[in-house]
Amino acid sequence: MARGKVQLRRVENPVHRQVTFCKRRAGLLKKARELSVLCDASVGIIVFSAHGKLYDLATTGTMEELIERYKAASAGEATTDGCGRHNRMDPKHETTVLQQEINLLQKGLRYIYGNRANEHMNVDELNALERYLEIWMYNTRSAKMQIMAQEIQALKSKACQNPVHINSTKTRGFQHPFTSLKVSACTQEGMLKAANEILQEKVFSNCQLTLWYKLQVSFLYIMISNCQISVSSL
Repeated sequence: MARGKVQLRRVENPVHRQVTFCKRRAGLLKKARELSVLCDASVGIIVFSAHGKLYDLATTGTMEELIERYKAASAGEATTDGCGRHNRMDPKHETTVLQQEINLLQKGLRYIYGNRANEHMNVDELNALERYLEIWMYNTRSAKMQIMAQEIQALKSKACQNPVHINSTKTRGFQHPFTSLKVSACTQEGMLKAANEILQEKVFSNCQLTLWYKLQVSFLYIMISNCQISVSSL
């Protein structure tokens, strides 16, 4: 008997919805990897959960590199389809746009420092400032995760190069030949787990409120400097 088409709709039960999301997400990432291996394709996937958690996959290089390739390809198609239209901004207009960005970032910097009585930012300005901070926070998290992965890999390599043998199980003067190897493996695993917990504690400690404000200020300084350099080069 033929089965009818199942209508797709939102899962109402939040528990079932989360389980469905995890299963479908894993299947999507698996299919993307298979497509990359079988067809030698570059696949990039970005998924935001209902709670705003980010999941991404880049089968070739990094996600930033794939996004840059996408931007370049999109710009090339826009130029081809334009048929004589000028997609590049006029230098004067570009200077004006960059100057507006500088003013916005300077205003946001004063706003973050607590000078809210004299600095009044409307909703559009706050939304634009929020987008800048979200982009910077994403880049910061990506760099942090890469550094953590490198530190974990270094600890694994160090544990393999310098195994620790603990001879704690002796019975009547006889020791099993595989006892030291088993204990060594358990010890190395414990060392790696402890190192992983330490690295996770570093991540949580870096998310404190005071450090968050300092990072915001540093980001705004960097953005202002970059925009000023761009304006001076025009």
